[in-house]
Amino acid sequence: MKNLFVFIGLAFSIVGIGQEEVLVSKTNKGKIFFYWGWNRGYFSNSDIHFSGEGYDFVLEDVKANDRQTRFALDPYFHPVRITIPQTNFKVGYFIHEKYNISFGVDHMKYVMPQGQEVAIAGDIDVNGSDYNKTYQNETIELTSQFLKFEHTDGLNYVNIEINRFDNLIRLFDGKFPIDINFTEGVGIGALYPKTNARLMNFEQHDDYNVAGFGLNAKIGLDISIFNHFFFRIEGKAGYINMPNIRTTPLTTDKASQQFFFLQRNLLFGGVFKIGK
Repeated sequence: MKNLFVFIGLAFSIVGIGQEEVLVSKTNKGKIFFYWGWNRGYFSNSDIHFSGEGYDFVLEDVKANDRQTRFALDPYFHPVRITIPQTNFKVGYFIHEKYNISFGVDHMKYVMPQGQEVAIAGDIDVNGSDYNKTYQNETIELTSQFLKFEHTDGLNYVNIEINRFDNLIRLFDGKFPIDINFTEGVGIGALYPKTNARLMNFEQHDDYNVAGFGLNAKIGLDISIFNHFFFRIEGKAGYINMPNIRTTPLTTDKASQQFFFLQRNLLFGGVFKIGK
């Protein structure tokens, strides 16, 4: 986290210097780009409201973390298993020399760790449950017998962004240029998680569902090689609100939560011109 904030500060310092010293040639408008990469995610604590037939309660200040896949050629570069890690994919178009619109998916993973103790308030009266009672801000341990709650395939943020793009430094000119660029943007989108949940003695549920919406802002630095390939490091922050999370096979059962997230992203991609 500390490194992310240092990166953000350095990026704004560089763009301030670069915009004074560098003249940008008008070449971006009309270009299409795409990128693929991986993220590391961080989530704020959140209150999670569970409701359904026989229960209505809130778990307060629940902690969560991502689930990083160990780096290896398989699955990170396996053509079939490439989507198993936490990934980012975007395709975009430059509508202006300095502005582009992009669309894609941030595939994050959200895991509620077992064993944490949280406050619970509300009522449970479910046939066969060992947790039936009225709770008034009591402490409960989150165990697998009570609750499993994960968006692990995943916390899918389908979003559209508008971004600004600035060239800071061109190291070489001619046929083999290398550029250092700065980008920043904002976005909005929908959450389409595959939530893996098991609540008390209900049947486990693990399916995709449109659960809510998100907002985000980001900044990034990239190195562009030969005008067609780039590598980028990116910091991204946002807000997620999901009022319609599926938790059991019963359509009347649901959960809701809202939280903030941070991403550290490592990306690589390509860019090319349409037409002349």
